[in-house]
Amino acid sequence: MPRFLTLVRIEENDVPAGGLGPEFDERMGALLEEITKAGVMLDTAGLHPTAEGTRITWTGGKFNQVDGPFTETKEVIGGYSITQCKDKAEAMEWAKRFLEIHPAEFMLTVEVREIAEG
Repeated sequence: MPRFLTLVRIEENDVPAGGLGPEFDERMGALLEEITKAGVMLDTAGLHPTAEGTRITWTGGKFNQVDGPFTETKEVIGGYSITQCKDKAEAMEWAKRFLEIHPAEFMLTVEVREIAEG
């Protein structure tokens, strides 16, 4: 079965400092339990803020290193999941279920991409 990488893109400055609250945590926990029991979830995690990250660029035969936060960037990768699904349609359905547990006023995008095998 194919594997899929889902990149979760967030507006980093719009994320509440204290998180989204206990009700959200319960909904997320229930979804993660369901997707794990279904044998679909292989790995998932959120990422630390860009303030703790570093970008390394290779251009013109030289490295350039910039420490976060990356103020010029609005949308950043805030997390990921790796799933094993029968097809892209199934991977997209799980991604939509992930999105819909978030509050309506929260701006969130996911990118679902099949992992190249072999």
